Amino acid sequence: MTAPARTRDSAELIRAEEPVLAHNYHPLPVVVARAEGAWVEDVEGRRYLDMLAGYSALNFGHRHPALIEAAHRQLDRLTLTSRAFHNDRLAEFAERLAALTGLGMVLPMNTGAEAVESAIKVARKWAYDVKGVPADRATVVVAAENFHGRTTTIVSFSTDETARSGFGPFTPGFRIVPYNDLAALEAAVDETTAAVLIEPIQGEAGVVVPDDGYLAGVRELTRRTGCLFIADEIQSGLGRTGRTLAVEHEGVVPDVVLLGKALGGGIVPVSAVVAHREVLSVLRPGEHGSTFGGNPLAAAVGTAVIELLETGEFQQRAQELGVVLRDGLASLVGQGVVGFRARGLWAGVDIDPAIGTGREISERLMREGILVKDTHGSTIRLAPPLTVTEQELRSALKTLEAVLAHGA
Repeated sequence: MTAPARTRDSAELIRAEEPVLAHNYHPLPVVVARAEGAWVEDVEGRRYLDMLAGYSALNFGHRHPALIEAAHRQLDRLTLTSRAFHNDRLAEFAERLAALTGLGMVLPMNTGAEAVESAIKVARKWAYDVKGVPADRATVVVAAENFHGRTTTIVSFSTDETARSGFGPFTPGFRIVPYNDLAALEAAVDETTAAVLIEPIQGEAGVVVPDDGYLAGVRELTRRTGCLFIADEIQSGLGRTGRTLAVEHEGVVPDVVLLGKALGGGIVPVSAVVAHREVLSVLRPGEHGSTFGGNPLAAAVGTAVIELLETGEFQQRAQELGVVLRDGLASLVGQGVVGFRARGLWAGVDIDPAIGTGREISERLMREGILVKDTHGSTIRLAPPLTVTEQELRSALKTLEAVLAHGA
């Protein structure tokens, strides 16, 4: 009789990764084995409140029943055809996603970076076919401190040297201007500009929320100068900020919206370029594609995600609990927090460097059963699932207060 396989503990599993996994991440030393809702459990059975939610990929929590049911149902029927054939789930997914965003056409992809790359291709094609930019002269204006992914083209217009250094030569055709600076943006736009590509809220930079009127100004400028406004809502979209899309806080409708992360419900990678029909119509068969983009399993899960958002419940939760989060952080300013930025259930919190780095604070919180992630020195990000309860949120803030007090 075969003996059951020995279960390895957290320390052993972490050591086992070292020689066989590329070292492109520096995760916290917690090994998650199970999860449900806003909670995860490690291999030893210790429970943690997840205040990161997979960088917004888990907006609806871990294993949301409606999303798990949709996945199971589809797994029993059909998972993949490639786009060589039609499948019976894709039309509804595209129809409902277009309606949810107020745009007309959908290009389904898999990852966020693929959506960004796809949008750049579409914008260039639109510039040549519609705007009349001379061949190979199209430019895209982006914002400093952006994060749109890690492909070679995307890091070509990153200002983060960790993302760029050692990966050149870089793709030309991009102009970088300061974020939240309409005058600089206007100076960079000319007759070659295909698009302005920005995050409505810069996530990786530390949840940087622009001044009121900035997004409306970008919309007015792009409309006036005849270029596209591409809003990267991969982290900020799908309920995170208290609206379906972050641009809705200023009543703005971009030409192109990029979605990902939460669109897959934390189950499968799903992303999409959603745009006005006249923009995406520049693509012809053979010019762009993806074997897995729009697969039946992804479309089924994505449709279930859209159904959750159509009720407005999660946007409302993010809005109401966002007040609790903001007020809780405001009370910590001067008590280990030197500043913060928040919109809905999303915040970047700047820790007093005298107390610790963002990494050190994240590790201290982990030991107290709270999972967050650092970025840029002494900043930590908070992005709990939209299913988090008020009690859980207040408990996390109380734990942060205690950790900061202990550090002082």
